[in-house]
Amino acid sequence: MSPSPARSAAEHLDVLVVGAGLSGIGAARYLRTELPSKSFAILEARQASGGTWDLFRYPGIRSDSDLHTFGYAFKPWRGEQSIADGPRILDYLRQTAAENGIDAHIRYHHKVLGASWSTDEARWTVDVERTDTGERTTLTCGWLFCAGGYYRYDEGFTPRFEGLDRFAGPVVHPQHWPEELDHAGKRVVVIGSGATAVTLVPAMAGTAAHVTMLQRTPTYVMPIARTDVVADALKKYLGGRRGHALSRRKNITRQRLGWGFCRRFPKTARRVIRWVNTRQLPAGYPVDEHFNPPYDPWDQRLCAVPDGDLFRAIREGRASVVTDRITTFTERGVLLESGRELAADVVVTATGLNLQAFGGLRLTVDGREVRPSDTLAYKGVMLSGVPNFAFAIGYTNSSWTLKIDLLSRYFCRLLAHLDAHGHDSCRPEPADPGMATRPFLDFGAGYVRRGVDSLPRQGDRTPWLTSMNYHDDVGLLGSGSIADPELVFSRATARTGATV
Repeated sequence: MSPSPARSAAEHLDVLVVGAGLSGIGAARYLRTELPSKSFAILEARQASGGTWDLFRYPGIRSDSDLHTFGYAFKPWRGEQSIADGPRILDYLRQTAAENGIDAHIRYHHKVLGASWSTDEARWTVDVERTDTGERTTLTCGWLFCAGGYYRYDEGFTPRFEGLDRFAGPVVHPQHWPEELDHAGKRVVVIGSGATAVTLVPAMAGTAAHVTMLQRTPTYVMPIARTDVVADALKKYLGGRRGHALSRRKNITRQRLGWGFCRRFPKTARRVIRWVNTRQLPAGYPVDEHFNPPYDPWDQRLCAVPDGDLFRAIREGRASVVTDRITTFTERGVLLESGRELAADVVVTATGLNLQAFGGLRLTVDGREVRPSDTLAYKGVMLSGVPNFAFAIGYTNSSWTLKIDLLSRYFCRLLAHLDAHGHDSCRPEPADPGMATRPFLDFGAGYVRRGVDSLPRQGDRTPWLTSMNYHDDVGLLGSGSIADPELVFSRATARTGATV
């Protein structure tokens, strides 16, 4: 069966990377250095690179992971801040792209709508829309690498609030922060208690009349030093590259020990966190009402606050926390179930994200639609029954990029294995179709609970168990054998008719 004229005319690439954010830039760098003969492009629906770090513009935007682990293994973090703000992270990403020749491979305003796989031809046909002109184009590729994370870029999550249209002031979601918004001297209510809310509150409290964080349920919050004095010393005396490597190793160990302690000794961890909170807050502050969640530490992600800035804003009276439920919005603010009304000039709905599997692109394999929720994740990188498709999703319990580095290198090793053995494609297939499964993200955050059914699932054993442990993944992804009885390798049937 020969390719159709339309497909012959379409540009063909060895690898098509979807998304020019943290994951896409990292994957592209490994492709360039480890497989320099491979042709590739990065398709980015927006007009700029950086992904999350270009999209989010709200006050105080920052990472809550240290940049020695949130940055790439191959590019030392040289900034003064270990917990860095968004503009510095964006500069770092764009420097990485420029230094590694990635910019020339990025095609902006290119949104991937769907992709169809042909086993006969061992290639994807990819439908692309130009977001600036509306033009539709087609590309083909040997591999599709989805680097868009797992949430929707075009909308955040805002629950339905009674009476919202009555409120006289602006209501904004952090995912779509208006540049012209001026909150100086105004009363601000931030609805939410997650990482975005605890970032916004101290940042806005610097110029607002007062900022109130309104939450239904408390979150675990811990202060963390904005600078890493040990890392700075290591880089000063051992040099940037070696000092970065040791700092990265140190912080990986610290993250794993902290997470492991919380999971193994949750009651003790709860007491430790409460003790730290008590020392950070004013005497007599109702810690249990506002900072003592009903769940164990790390059932949801623990929120880090650099240099305790949230606690400092509360101590200084510039911010406060209210734990209650909203009955309705009023013209002047928010009426709570307790009967209290919070006066507000500006309301920020830091109420979370919407999950979306693989950027919402539609996949078909030989005419059969792929439903992500019907698939199993293989090593947290590929999908059962879907050939030549890989995706990049990082850790939820430590720095995202730690896993991106590992899976990108694994992806390159996989492609090299195919070339070395004369294969055109591979697809994961579970040896035990009746294996017990569970959600891909085994995590209690609200945005995960709302959308987890749209994501793939994971199994109860390797290689179908999605690891959230860096040291385990070093073996599984970093040095483990590519050959696997549950990974089926094939040659294009149009040429050989053979399956291996």
